[in-house]
This record gives sequence, C-alpha cells and structure tokens, in this order.
Amino acid sequence: MIIVKVNDGESIERALRRYKRKFDHTGILKQVRKKMHYRKPSEEKIEMTKKAVNRQKYYARENY
Repeated sequence: MIIVKVNDGESIERALRRYKRKFDHTGILKQVRKKMHYRKPSEEKIEMTKKAVNRQKYYARENY
C-alpha cells in the first residue's frame, strides 16, 4: 500500500503527483497488464529475440 503524507500548505495536486510517481515506480500496473492474458513461453522467447535484434540494429546505426 502506497502512503503519501500531505505536508502543511502543500497542494493536493502536488501530493497526487508524488503518489502517481511512487505508483509508477512500483510497477504494479505493468504486472496487472502482463497477467491479463496468458502468453506461451515460446511466444515470450520470440518476442524477446525480436527486441534484441531491434536493439542491436539501433546500436549498429548509432555507431556509424
């Protein structure tokens, strides 16, 4: 559970911004979205290799 203390004289918007930042750093939403649909391990492996190839192409272009 995320707790954000609101200091005296602090606006609600600023406290809400701190809450959102803490929530993003926890990665809860990312986990929920990942678990919404089951993906086979082979599909995940294919996806990871595609990302690795794209990353290598990007860094190869950057060095030229």
